[in-house]
Formats: sequence, C-alpha cells, structure tokens
Amino acid sequence: MCQYSSGDGFASDWHLVHLGSRAVGGAAAVLTEATAVTPEGRISPDDLGIWKDAHVEMLARIFRFAAEHGAAPGMQLSHAGRKASTRSPFKGGGPLSVADGGWTPIVGPSAIPFADGYQTPAELDLDGIHTIVDAFSAAARRVLAAGGRIIEVHGAHGYLLHEFLSPLSNRRTDRYGGSFDGRIRLLCEVVAAIRTVWPENLPLLVRISATDWIDGGWTLEDSVSLAARLAPMGVDAIDCSSGGNVSRAPIPVGPGYQVAFADELRKSGVVTAAVGMITSAEQAEHILRTGQADLIVMARALLKDPYWPLHAARTLGHTPDVPPQYQRAF
Repeated sequence: MCQYSSGDGFASDWHLVHLGSRAVGGAAAVLTEATAVTPEGRISPDDLGIWKDAHVEMLARIFRFAAEHGAAPGMQLSHAGRKASTRSPFKGGGPLSVADGGWTPIVGPSAIPFADGYQTPAELDLDGIHTIVDAFSAAARRVLAAGGRIIEVHGAHGYLLHEFLSPLSNRRTDRYGGSFDGRIRLLCEVVAAIRTVWPENLPLLVRISATDWIDGGWTLEDSVSLAARLAPMGVDAIDCSSGGNVSRAPIPVGPGYQVAFADELRKSGVVTAAVGMITSAEQAEHILRTGQADLIVMARALLKDPYWPLHAARTLGHTPDVPPQYQRAF
C-alpha cells in the first residue's frame, strides 16, 4: 500500500518501521508499495522511488531488517502512466498542477486521459517506450543491490503497463497496440528485461487487473492468455487483482470478490496469488485448502494489524513464531 511518505523517492524511517513491523508480525514476505522506476512515473510527489542509485542505501537497511526477522523482502516496481502527477490522498487527491508541484507531460499509450479533470497524456513514442523498459531493468538491478529477494511488476490498477494492455486506453496502431499481441508487448519486454538482470532463482511476480469490469475492456480470458505467455518468460506467479483503468467501472466489491480470478488462472497451470478483502484466517486458509490460489497477498488487513499472521497462526491451531520481545503479549 502506498505510504505517500517519501521525498524525492527516498525511503524514510517511516518505511523502516512500517515494513519492519510486518516482518516482525510474521509475514512470509514483505513488499514495498508501488515504487516508481522514473520520477515521472510517480503517482504523487510523495511516492517511493527506485530510479537512482542513491535510493539503495536506506532500502538496504529496511530489507536487512525484514530478512533478519524472517520475511523475504521485495519491491513492487511501477510506472503510473496517465495516472501520474496527483495529490496524495491525505492531501486531497486528484490531479496536481505544475504550479502546485506536479509535472508535465505525463505519458501513456495513447492521448486519452484517465477521467475528467486529469491531464491528457502524451502518447509515448518508441524511444520513450524503450527508455521505460530500460528503467524497469535498472530498477531491478537496484532492488538486487539493496538485498531484495522478490520483485513484483505492477501491471494493474490503470497504471502504465495496464494502460497498454487494455483496448480502452490503448488505441495505438503500431506494434505496441491493436491486437492482443501488440498490447501485451510492453509488459513482455519489461519482464524480459528484468529477467536479464534478476537471478533465475529469485521470484518474479506480475500483478495484473484480471478484468476492467466493463464491456470492451481487458477481460479474464485475456488474463488467462497473458499468463500463459508470461510463465515461460520466467514469471513465477500472477497476482490477480482487478479494475482501476476506468473511473466509471461498476465493481462488485465484497469479501473475497477477486479470488475467482486467481482460481481461473490457476486452472490454466500458473501459480497465482489471491487478493482483495481477505480478512480472516479461516477465509485465507479456505482459499488455499480448496486450491483457489497458491498464495495470499494482503494489504489493508495488514495496515490494520501488522501482527495478523501471528494471530492467524494461533486461530488455525498453530504455535506462532513470536519474537521474544513480544512473547509476553501472546
């Protein structure tokens, strides 16, 4: 979950305590928020970044702490695309003008704004696309240098890679648009570039929005086909979220409402992660026991309770591995 607590992309003591608490709390893996691979790819000026070597030092401290407490540390790599240059939610949200600290141009596959009031993105040319692919690769090298053990490529929620996937936001007529093969090309090139620098034995995940929830958009069937392409390229798991590319999409939010996507992709033979309003130990265990997903990825539930995994272990009849400093409380 984005923390909107960075200056110039740098991690801070907030991130050390925030991510470290989840490691102490028993999470098997701890990933940073969506972390920008270029300064222009930030959602807001307060986003975490990984676009320069100077970002590595503090991240390395955080990753060391997480690993020392049993969690595999990692990073979610992202470019916000046409949803860049906005205010942080607790500063009011919405598009941010250059006069107020935003930037221009923002970029996308086509010159189609996300919603009314948002900037119209500049359509990326081929040089711009290649620069972004290189930025993802360079970011992966920095994650490795910081001691990261997992990378997740953010291809969901209406950010740049998702914008290229969806025919609602990608109206290009060149090799990066049009057909299914054209629209998935950028994501595939990003994955291939990362795998040239990311060790084969370390996990690479891709987060996708399994559906745009609207006619004419990206579909679950598209997601199944995409997963089949990504797996042979070295993608170890697909994190199955949904929506975010269309502001008006009607999304039927409810407990476990996205689990069916992980289930459907898993039937095609790929490893999947389930997300979305998974809040109880019994619910998470049921998803795994019934074979609907291989992994549970949590966000808001862990914001509310960083020790959720320890409580879940006890609820399910196990003895949680509580740090000695906290054993008196458990």
